[in-house]
Amino acid sequence: MNICEATNLRIQELRRERKLSVYALIYRSGMPASTVKSILHGKSQNPGIVNIKKIAEGLGVSVREFYNSELFDNLDAD
Repeated sequence: MNICEATNLRIQELRRERKLSVYALIYRSGMPASTVKSILHGKSQNPGIVNIKKIAEGLGVSVREFYNSELFDNLDAD
């Protein structure tokens, strides 16, 4: 699994835990819908730490908490 796939899965995991729709996440993160959807659908190959920070805040977690997941262990070197 590459980092983009792991990031997408982590967003979905946290979103489901918090019972947030994609649109609620978009609203709470304060980002354009197209940007969030691009990240969620794997079209953005490098979402950038600023965007991840905004998404993490929308999910109610810190960046550290966001990346504190086994999903980010043993990533492919892409």
